Amino acid sequence: MEKIIILAMFTQVTLSLVVMLIMGKRRFAAAKNKQLDLSDFKTMQLDKAGDTIRVADRNFSNQFEIPVLFYAGCLLALQLNSASTLVAILACLFVATRIVHSVIHLGKNNVRARFNVFLLGCICVFSIWLAMVWRVLF
Repeated sequence: MEKIIILAMFTQVTLSLVVMLIMGKRRFAAAKNKQLDLSDFKTMQLDKAGDTIRVADRNFSNQFEIPVLFYAGCLLALQLNSASTLVAILACLFVATRIVHSVIHLGKNNVRARFNVFLLGCICVFSIWLAMVWRVLF
């Protein structure tokens, strides 16, 4: 189970890097098209940026919010020898929800669908913590 959990964590890291590349590509395109000045990047005042840039920026920031709790839970489960099949399944499901969330967010951005996937991911992370705590305490 440890290998599956580590692979899930690696996949989440990879997702973060892919979103970073998408964000960078959109920023460079906006600068090239004179939608943004290079000076806008000095202070990251991207108010003039289009929605696609702001969405990519927000999605990238999002990769360092709930996923931090995912990483912490997985690392603690590994450290405490609590890496059960359930934790591995939940870790994979969480990463799948993050991928779907990013595809929705960076694509058509259907807020209701995005929220539902986000909520499912949050439930997965909380469940990882519950499973880990249960296994350690009982």
